[in-house]
Parts: sequence; structure tokens; C-alpha cells
Amino acid sequence: MYKTGEIISRKRAALGLTQAQLADALNISFQAVSKWENNAASPSIELLPRLAAVLGTTVDALVGYSGVAADYDSRYLSEDYYWGLQPNRLCFEIMKRIPPVRPLYLLDIGCGEGKDAVFMAKCGYLVTAFDISETGLEKARRLAEHNCVEVNLFKADLADFVPDRNYDIIFSSGVLHFMDESCREEVCENLKAHTAEGGYHALNVFVKKPFIVRASDGTRDESRRFPWRSGELFGYYHDWLFHLCREEIFDCNSGGTPHKHCMDTLIAQKLKEGAIL
Repeated sequence: MYKTGEIISRKRAALGLTQAQLADALNISFQAVSKWENNAASPSIELLPRLAAVLGTTVDALVGYSGVAADYDSRYLSEDYYWGLQPNRLCFEIMKRIPPVRPLYLLDIGCGEGKDAVFMAKCGYLVTAFDISETGLEKARRLAEHNCVEVNLFKADLADFVPDRNYDIIFSSGVLHFMDESCREEVCENLKAHTAEGGYHALNVFVKKPFIVRASDGTRDESRRFPWRSGELFGYYHDWLFHLCREEIFDCNSGGTPHKHCMDTLIAQKLKEGAIL
């Protein structure tokens, strides 16, 4: 986990500010900024909101709060894109089934640094995307601007999120394992209720298998991750039409430690009762 001084230094550098310029914006000495960035001192509590505003971030992100958001904020601090820039293969599966030949509203849940949201916007979808990591969202905004596309990006927690419209496509990859079992059905039903007739959900979840030991890279708060049971996701969509339903085991090297995952993937379509296929 990065310390507050390291976070300040990286965010200042990303904005192209010198220590003196940051100090001037806060009406303090540049020596104070230098001490923060060397972790020799910390900003006062009273100064944190102003500092966060100047750096375009939140107080929580500056102090390196614990939990899922802090985990991903620390990963996304690098100028490089943690997950790369190649779109998820689910994006192509969506395009095959419901191409943007008319205006289609797509919601990307847990968009991270925005690679999939931006790709889908470039392809012509009307994209809304949210994430719990403000650092990831900052990079997503820069990526959208670089690609000259518009993506409606905002910060939200999936557990508290309620859509304010119906979507034609709801997409989520590598996110739903942050929900514990007690709220999964409710969240899925909420998302299903805010999907247009004929709309699609494209989702995947990590599945727990007794013969797969997941390696930790030392940065993850594993207590906040809740793998699903095999087939559990499919059960919540028993009343939808399945277009893709698979379970696979694959190798992964995220965090620099080789390990394996098991994942269930579903693409399902909402059809009204009595629909003729």
C-alpha cells in the first residue's frame, strides 16, 4: 500500500505540478510539500479537503484508506494501465449479438481504468460506467478524452447502486465477487429490472474450486472477495434466454504471481413472457 506522501507525489506529478506550484495553490511553503512526499510529515486534517481538491482526488484516496477501493487505487497509480488496453473478449461477444445499428445504452459495472467502456463507446454504444476507485476513473476519463469519445463516468459502489434508467446492455467483468452471498440475488434482480426488453447482460464471476488455491500478491484484501459457487450466477437468470453459458479454468499472472482462476461467464437476454423466438 502506498503511503500518503507517495500518493501526493504521484498525483502531483500526473498533473504536471511542481512542489512549489502545489504549495502556492495551498498557500503553504514548498518545504511542507517536500516533507509530505518524503513521509517526514503529514498534511493536517484541516488541509486534506483542499489538498484533495487541488489534486483532483478524494480525502480517502489521499490517506490510503483500507478496503477494495484502496486496493485498486494503489494498483492504478502507475501511468501504465494495470489491465492493459485490449478490450475484454466479452465486448466482442456483445457486438456479435447486439451491434450498435441503433442507439443502445450500455452500463459497465466496475469499469476500472475504462478500457472496455472506452472501446464500446468507440464502437458506437452510449456508455455509462462506474467504479469504486477514483484513481481508476481519473485514468478512464483521460483514456476517453484521448480517444475522442464520451463516456458517462462516475464513482459508485455496486452494493448501493440503483440505475436511474433502463439499459440495453449491462456488462461486468471481474467485479461481482466483491458482493457477499447475502446481497447477490437482490443486486441481480435490481439490474434485471433496469434492463430494456430484449436487452442483454454479459457477466462473469470467479468461482471457488477446492482444487484451485488462489495466490495472493500481498496487495489484495482477500477478506473482501467472495467467490461464487459453480453455476450460482446462472441460477439467478433462470428466467432469461441464455446465449452463452460456460465455465473455464485459466492461468493468470496479475500481481506478478502465476496462479489459476475458475470463472463462470453468462450472456443472457431479457424476453417478455410468451415471446416468439
